[in-house]
Amino acid sequence: MTAQPQPGVSRHFVLAAGGTGGHLIPAFALATELHARGHHVALITDARGAKIPGKPDFLTAHVLPAGRLGKNPVALLKGLRAIWQGRSMALRLFESFQPACVIGFGGYPALPALLAARAARIPTVIHEQNAVLGRVNRYLAKSVDAIATAYHEVDRLDPRFAGKVHLVGNPVRPEVLALRGQPFPEFSDDSLFRVLVTGGSQGASILASVVPDGLAMLPPALRHRLQVTQQCRPEDLEAVRARYAAHEIPAELGTYFEDMASRLAGAHLFVGRAGASTIAELTAVGRPAILVPLPIATDDHQAANTREMVKAGGARAIRQTGFTPTELAKQIQAMAMNPAGLGHAAHAGWNCGLPRAVEDLADLVEGFGGAPLMDVIRVDAATAAPATAGAEALALENEA
Repeated sequence: MTAQPQPGVSRHFVLAAGGTGGHLIPAFALATELHARGHHVALITDARGAKIPGKPDFLTAHVLPAGRLGKNPVALLKGLRAIWQGRSMALRLFESFQPACVIGFGGYPALPALLAARAARIPTVIHEQNAVLGRVNRYLAKSVDAIATAYHEVDRLDPRFAGKVHLVGNPVRPEVLALRGQPFPEFSDDSLFRVLVTGGSQGASILASVVPDGLAMLPPALRHRLQVTQQCRPEDLEAVRARYAAHEIPAELGTYFEDMASRLAGAHLFVGRAGASTIAELTAVGRPAILVPLPIATDDHQAANTREMVKAGGARAIRQTGFTPTELAKQIQAMAMNPAGLGHAAHAGWNCGLPRAVEDLADLVEGFGGAPLMDVIRVDAATAAPATAGAEALALENEA
């Protein structure tokens, strides 16, 4: 079915991603890079994903049915029906679009497209943003042609697939990547201490209840120099504002900040969740962090995401059960009481960054349907984490 273009000739690529920012931000970045190289790109997602901000104007989004596979028999049957319907629709799209490769970014909306590509014998690549291979990507790992990862260690990645694993990193927004060459903001005993607090796209109430009181417990030498920017849930906004006012700490609060890149550029310390895009941006720019992994994240993947940055000395991780004002103040003091400490942590985090992620991922997928597969940075088989979910992946395969 698929055309076989020659190297240097414009090709068609289909990106398939779940309907969250974590899946779609790297997909948008890859689409932009492939478009800049002269290729045609289409997106497959669900209704929620089609509304995510940041989609490039040139990128056409195709909304396909995508059911979830749960244990409830009725829900399972409904999910399988939606997946099969989405697979059929994807096959019809491929007949007209003729993709050289289909790239999946995880999430159930990506599953029908990848199943259709497998049926049509179109080359496939999956990209895993987290340090734990997601459920859909675990199911697809055996059949795809390449697995692109964002971390050196990825849990639940079967060692048998190490030969097709490529460490590329997690693509970030161009405006964030542009900050990589800028120095860490000056921080001394007399300078402002700018703290950026976010809890992901939806905010986090735990940050609203802990961070203001934790910052108030800092020694006067730090507390009197604070300048805080904090993203809050709408329902938490006024309570957080009152807390900061009571502590006499200047704080700019909002439910969403469009200029997040510039705020990250000026920050001396980040406090927040450990989603894949957050870690990628922190390491791209080089910003010290105190990370509070989301406890209900699937397979505890946010905790796994913190490992490399914490081990390098660029961040500290606090489990939500132990995230108290006292513990937060203690960790901030350990990082910031010595003016050089934050600078060292920033450099350590910066060293964890993979700034060529989008270029390396584009090189990888360009290798299909044209020149031989480019061997990007291949992960040594010895670094692949043991497969702890073989039975779970097998169960998903049986369900689908």
